[in-house]
Amino acid sequence: MKLIKQLIAVAAIAFATTGFAAAQGTNEAPDQLVKRISSDVLNVAKTDKDIQAGNTRKVMDLVETKILPYVDFERMTALAAGRYWREATPEQKRALSTEFRTLLIYTYSGALSQVRNETIEFKPLRADATDTEVEVRSQVNMTRGEPVLLNYRVAKGADGWKIYDINVLGAWLVETYKGTFNTEISKGGIDGLIKTLAAKNKQLASKPLATAKK
Repeated sequence: MKLIKQLIAVAAIAFATTGFAAAQGTNEAPDQLVKRISSDVLNVAKTDKDIQAGNTRKVMDLVETKILPYVDFERMTALAAGRYWREATPEQKRALSTEFRTLLIYTYSGALSQVRNETIEFKPLRADATDTEVEVRSQVNMTRGEPVLLNYRVAKGADGWKIYDINVLGAWLVETYKGTFNTEISKGGIDGLIKTLAAKNKQLASKPLATAKK
């Protein structure tokens, strides 16, 4: 779990700077789209005093309006659940996606309130113009320590580009969660995993954002 927390803390900064604007540029190259939109969210996180102070509503609003519309949570959840996803009922899939989405919201919000002077540097895109799934490579220049390399897996659908996985320091976020999901499912099935995530979300909801990512 410590690894997941470390990955999420960095990934939160990454997601906070990668709002894929589906309606504004479905024909725009993914890396160019990221560069254009990233400055908006990062500047808000850096300059808004309420967000810097951990104002729950302001941070959650920023996450929900600038990040969540451009993340494919259903695909992310399906990949994390692996073969168990195919065995789940439609109701279980909806519940699991909802709880996983909520967990990531709290985690991203907690880390977003900690953003200060981080910057993002993007690498040249290695993709053809006709590709519908690409990997956008970048690095986060931290205020302390070495730069953190990270890649995004994004797919283009009817409503534009959406993130469905992120690689931090060589570890894919979905793959990391997959181990945790499998452990919980083996103990209590899909319902057991849903119950565990719901309990974790309830716990996070009772904490200030500054401690939510710990």
